[in-house]
Amino acid sequence: MFENYECGFLFDEAIQAEGAPRPGAESLIQRLQSLSSEELQRRQRMADATMLNLGITFNVYGHEGGTEKIFPFDIIPRIVEQQDWNHIERGLQQRIRALNLFIDDLYNDQKVVKDHVFPRELLETAATLRPQCQGVHPHKGIWCHITGTDLVRDRDGTFYVLEDNLRVPSGVSYVLENREVMKRIFPQVFGGLSIAPVENYPEKLLGTLQHCAPPGIDQPNIVVLTPGIFNSAYFEHSFLAQQMGVELVQGSDLAVVGDRVYMRTTKGLKRVDVIYRRIDDDFLDPLCFREDSALGVPGLMDVYRKGNVSLANAPGNGVADDKAVYAFVPALIKYYLGEDAILPNVPTYLCHKREDRQYVLDHLAEMVVKPTNESGGYGIVIGPKASRAELDDARQKILANPRNFVAQPLLHLSTVPTLIDGAIEARHVDLRPFVLCGEDIYVLPGGLTRVALKKGSTVVNSSQGGGSKDTWVVKRNGTHAPGMNGAAQRQSQSQLAGVT
Repeated sequence: MFENYECGFLFDEAIQAEGAPRPGAESLIQRLQSLSSEELQRRQRMADATMLNLGITFNVYGHEGGTEKIFPFDIIPRIVEQQDWNHIERGLQQRIRALNLFIDDLYNDQKVVKDHVFPRELLETAATLRPQCQGVHPHKGIWCHITGTDLVRDRDGTFYVLEDNLRVPSGVSYVLENREVMKRIFPQVFGGLSIAPVENYPEKLLGTLQHCAPPGIDQPNIVVLTPGIFNSAYFEHSFLAQQMGVELVQGSDLAVVGDRVYMRTTKGLKRVDVIYRRIDDDFLDPLCFREDSALGVPGLMDVYRKGNVSLANAPGNGVADDKAVYAFVPALIKYYLGEDAILPNVPTYLCHKREDRQYVLDHLAEMVVKPTNESGGYGIVIGPKASRAELDDARQKILANPRNFVAQPLLHLSTVPTLIDGAIEARHVDLRPFVLCGEDIYVLPGGLTRVALKKGSTVVNSSQGGGSKDTWVVKRNGTHAPGMNGAAQRQSQSQLAGVT
């Protein structure tokens, strides 16, 4: 299966340059090589059918073929060694501690600005800054309860933080369902491997939400607030509510009465203490943000400011999602924690700075240009792959609104084996681990691996043709390592090949 496998000069996470499996991936490669192309394709069809039956979907707005799509899933898992994961985990915990302190500082004392660590002009021009949150102190000082941080691996094998997603990060339901699908269609492939579990995430999430409840409430009533069935992540909203055993509500199901938020039920009003909101700031409360919002709850922010309801994530934390703010995170870690960043940023040029802007314009064909507040891969111009017209358009947009753009050198994203039309080929991936900040900081082992299914593409977003993989954090186990005796290996392979 790997005879013609090519990854060129890139860092492949399963196969070394000389063609041998990387440490930690040997057992998986052995199991894959024991299967024929036909068998792998059969199992892939089983996975696709399972995804369809489970209703694991996402929505693509404005797609001419219809909005609801089955989330593409590749059955060959991605391996992350335990020692690599330990490094990632420590780096993410450090990052979220600093970002929580930063956001709280911005909306209150602004010491980071007064000490000239973070520029005031960048703060005042941030599109995601919410003046309505000035002076707010979320319960226990936590602004970011749930974070999805995107990581990439360059050709030297180093993990870099690509961006932070602090507002309403999505994708964790696919992590859980991908693992469930793998267990159904590939049970024996897990044999002999020590793989970190992910099934306890809903329990950890529930604990995080309970921890942030208003003071004096021992058994908080928690709800998941969704925009509704047409939202791109509605599957996830309903899935997480069901897994936690809490109510899934829309704005029309909630009402502010006095200084409290209540949920309408068949038995009357029931007080709500914690809202896991999957609605952007602008739509949360028409009396505070967008007046035309029909998705939120009028008066919600007044109750929140008084401390009578907790919102996760806290409104206003999107200021740290800004890709221009991202460039300062290593400095923020040093400022607030007195530590060097464990996980490095991708080198970033801020187009609002004259010298950075000139460098970007002079090297536009070599850079990746990003809008500071877009998501889903939209608005990105990949210089080496862009046409002259696209580069000219990017140039004009940068000159017209420099604050709205950053630029980074093109990283050579790592690759992993992926099943493409019956053959195993190298495809680019990124990684989105999920971080919960409550009584402690929990990082879900592995996270969501997104894979660019098109050859040569580095755009992994599901809305633009990407798919996902199960991510295995694997601890090496001498008992079941590739050095196991031949009889045991043949038995393992025969069991795998016989699965129906």
